[in-house]
Amino acid sequence: MDYELKGWLLLLRYYLLTVVVFVVAKLVFMLCYSADYTFNMADIARVVGNGISLDLSTAIYFTLLPFLLTIVAVWMQGRKALNAVLTAYYAVVAVAFAMAFVADTTLYEFWKFKLDASCLQYLATPTEATASVSTWYVVARLLLTVVVAAVLFLLYRKVVGRIEGQTATARRRKIADTLFAVALLPLMIIGMRGGLGESTTNIGQVYFSQNQFLNHSAVNPVFSFLSSFEKTASNIPDYHFMADDECKAIVDSLFSTASVSPDTLLNSSRPHIVIILLESCGEQFASSMPKLQKLKEEGVYFANCYANSWRTDRGTLCTWSGYPSFPTTSVMKMPSKTRHLPSIASSLAKVGYTTTYLYGGDINFTNMRSYLMGTGFQNIVWQEDYTDEQQETAKWGVRDDITFRTVGDMLLSADSPQLIGYSTLSSHEPWDVPIHEKFLPVENAFYYLDQCIDSFVQRMKQSPQWDNLLIVMLADHGISYNLTEQDRGHNHIPLLWLGGALKSPRRIEAFCNQTDLPATLLGQLGIAHDDFTFSRDVMGKNYVNQCAVHTYNNGISVVDSTTFAVYDITPKRIIVGDTPRGKVLIHRGQAVLQQATETLKEMN
Repeated sequence: MDYELKGWLLLLRYYLLTVVVFVVAKLVFMLCYSADYTFNMADIARVVGNGISLDLSTAIYFTLLPFLLTIVAVWMQGRKALNAVLTAYYAVVAVAFAMAFVADTTLYEFWKFKLDASCLQYLATPTEATASVSTWYVVARLLLTVVVAAVLFLLYRKVVGRIEGQTATARRRKIADTLFAVALLPLMIIGMRGGLGESTTNIGQVYFSQNQFLNHSAVNPVFSFLSSFEKTASNIPDYHFMADDECKAIVDSLFSTASVSPDTLLNSSRPHIVIILLESCGEQFASSMPKLQKLKEEGVYFANCYANSWRTDRGTLCTWSGYPSFPTTSVMKMPSKTRHLPSIASSLAKVGYTTTYLYGGDINFTNMRSYLMGTGFQNIVWQEDYTDEQQETAKWGVRDDITFRTVGDMLLSADSPQLIGYSTLSSHEPWDVPIHEKFLPVENAFYYLDQCIDSFVQRMKQSPQWDNLLIVMLADHGISYNLTEQDRGHNHIPLLWLGGALKSPRRIEAFCNQTDLPATLLGQLGIAHDDFTFSRDVMGKNYVNQCAVHTYNNGISVVDSTTFAVYDITPKRIIVGDTPRGKVLIHRGQAVLQQATETLKEMN
């Protein structure tokens, strides 16, 4: 066997051993907590099976250096220097993995979430960090880390080995091996990002259970730690526009967690509820959606609702958790933060609702799965639950007419109170929909969404569920189509309640945000919403100082019945609405962002 082939076998052995190490680490982690959490062999198999994709991707990252050394070895005569580098690398990897495994298993007892970079902030104050444990506890963990590192190092030396010595090899064989390596590189890159889909490798892809311990067990702690660097509290931008006391006073004047004598919209206290997030469906597309305009006359239409953010992950979290958006930070990508957030789903689950979320695309996109399951959704239906043919009906996954039909089927088979969350996807680039009624593809996509909405509503009207059904429709965000963030209409979105559970049609003129849905809905159901500190009951008599706040990349906009103002954070100036009223509104928006940032940093 020549040295090139042995080099590639070395690489394969290294990669497979790394994957095996990750799997064994999961098993040890679960074993360490077997007294605290109940699980069986089937659960262990599901943890390994669901976590393996993240293990495979993570192992590739640590295979890059051996991969490069293998290529270099094809052209080098001497191997002593290469083997010295490889041995040193074994040592570094062994120590890094040992530290990650021991720290993860140790800290989970206290944190109840997987290892991330937030642990580094405690290194500056080691006395406080170790105050709750004994000296021997710390020493034992340090010794354990040394032992694990030594074992891992010996495994890599023994199982993987060294690069073999040179043998006589034709130049064209060397060229062929180099070309093979070049061809292999794109596959490694695809493996690192987790495939060719829209979603890249992330922690949420391994979540599979309502049991958070099982989800956490499936997460690779090395990946969790490395991927969290850009998401730690220390990297959240520090928005400080005013003194803390002034900030708190403004926020307190804007938000109340009570529903004071709310105007009643419903004739049922426990209706089936469907909340539909319409992809990119700003009010600017009203002319392309005539059926939706007609439906506004049949339900309760909130005429002045504005999106909190400009991206789906932000808008989804704002809607379900009533938590503000941030200019450059996606809270959904921070599992250690989102686990502290309230949610409409968790609130309704506590009073007997069965909770399900449906998305026809990749539910792992932007950590959506971990957010949804961590905040109260008991069941997840997504792209993989459809046939191969259905999964290819749209660029982003299963097109909307198919998934709307699924929502209808769920409702028709429901008996106990149901909460169904649903995100559409077809009204998104590349606007690939099965009908062609409009000349421009963007308007055509929203016309298609309009048909899907109407077909769903008409089907439900003919069903026995209609009399006790509440359908809530709103957009996840607006888009920059003939409008920019400097235009008042850019973030104006529809918020419409439909169904037989409504007392009568209404038009609500109050200015509000997506974040106000939790308090407003729970207030109508007579359910406390004290934990939704940034959500306002729009129907309450205490809803004063009406305004809607929006953030986008390095900017804030605020609107009320008289004024629209936009503030650019980078040059620190108002770029639209620089008037006395505009300054008041921007000051409110700054206070909300500052306060929300502080609460986000404190979530641990």
